[in-house]
Amino acid sequence: QVHLVESGGGLVQAGESLRLSCAASGRTFNTYGMGWFRQAPGKEREFVAAIRWSGGGTIYTDSVKDRFTISRDNAKNTMYLHMNSVKPEDTAVYYCAATFRGTRFLSRSNAYDYWGQGTQVTVSK
Repeated sequence: QVHLVESGGGLVQAGESLRLSCAASGRTFNTYGMGWFRQAPGKEREFVAAIRWSGGGTIYTDSVKDRFTISRDNAKNTMYLHMNSVKPEDTAVYYCAATFRGTRFLSRSNAYDYWGQGTQVTVSK
């Protein structure tokens, strides 16, 4: 079992920065990849970014490229999402997820085995 806990959400103004963290505990040594997803009110959960634990390769959805950066600290079993120049449309509950499967499809929610409880990010105009 793997336990994921997100933190760092809050209320920020448009154009500001925020850093989300996802701390993993439990049987994390076989982690293949981790990702961030978000869900806005009335909308489906969508992919934001993902990172391969070994090698650090990253992918992003187009709407956050050049603004968000995903990173990980292997020693701390923690993943981060650095959010710069946030926009009101970034408002959502942000979830982190982990997978142990060697998949090419890290942008798909069904690729993940474990999910965190989510952290709210609200961006005001």
